[in-house]
Amino acid sequence: MSAVGDGAMSLMEALREVLKNAQKVDGVTRGLRECVKKLDKREALMCVLAESTDEKNILKLVEALCREHNINLIKIDDAKKLGEWTGLCKIDKEGQARKVVRCSCAVVDSFGQESQALDIINDHFKHSVAGES
Repeated sequence: MSAVGDGAMSLMEALREVLKNAQKVDGVTRGLRECVKKLDKREALMCVLAESTDEKNILKLVEALCREHNINLIKIDDAKKLGEWTGLCKIDKEGQARKVVRCSCAVVDSFGQESQALDIINDHFKHSVAGES
């Protein structure tokens, strides 16, 4: 578990760590076609959607599937950021991401280990669901 500085971890930092932990156990599915399959089969625990995608119908499709199957959805602003967080890049000698590929959608079907970041994500979903009721 890693906390950023002494303060609390932000939602995006927590999301990045959760995606990293899920990748370790092969629990992340990337790409629209594969994600839609997982969402439709109700195998997803969480979905991450990039709002910067060119095709707005992608946003509508993924949002509708998540709403229909009660799957938690987090939207982020940049598809390149999501690509980097899901491992669609090369890491150079200095540890910097290079040749990052855009990713419009990612689905988590296994979180891997429990962590503070996962607790932050779960709290976010609890509060957002409570706010909608």
